[in-house]
Amino acid sequence: MSESCEVTLPPSLASAARKLADEDGVSLSQWVSVAVAQKISAVETAEEFFKRRAQGSERVDFLGILRNAPDRIPDPGDGPNS
Repeated sequence: MSESCEVTLPPSLASAARKLADEDGVSLSQWVSVAVAQKISAVETAEEFFKRRAQGSERVDFLGILRNAPDRIPDPGDGPNS
């Protein structure tokens, strides 16, 4: 069973997706479906990883670590606007 979902892509993404689908010998729809499935898998995998890492930890521990962090300007590329 499939569900139709209209998506509007910028021309550059649509062109790249069409080209890659052609190279893979599949329809654009199939290629996009696989790409979305891969992204969902990556996000869910990362979410599970961080949940496991957080098990047994306490917010108090985290705040203690932050209090001990040096108060300095971020390295180039580490700032909030990087």
